[in-house]
Amino acid sequence: QVQLGESGGGLVQPGGSLRLSCAASGSISSIPSMAWYRQASGKQSEFVAVISVGGVTNYADSVKGRFTISRDNAKNTMYLQMNSLKSEDTAVYYCKAVAKSGNTYLEVWGQGTLVTVSS
Repeated sequence: QVQLGESGGGLVQPGGSLRLSCAASGSISSIPSMAWYRQASGKQSEFVAVISVGGVTNYADSVKGRFTISRDNAKNTMYLQMNSLKSEDTAVYYCKAVAKSGNTYLEVWGQGTLVTVSS
């Protein structure tokens, strides 16, 4: 089994910054891909950013230049540095990982962490 745990959400003023973390634990051989998604109240879930084990990244247009995704492979942990936050960034942020456990690839989701951008 593989589990993901997010942390770092909270209340921040517009223009402020937050850093989210997502730590993977369990029987893990490797984690080829880790990603962040978010879901605002009353809206569908949307992709935010993804990072491969080799550090290749991709971002949604709405966060390019403001958010930075990174990972520490030794710690099986991913981060999302969010700068210049806007009210429209308010959402529950979820991390997702494609992890190899034994000979099986698993898609695992975290429980989510709430980010509220408000003055």
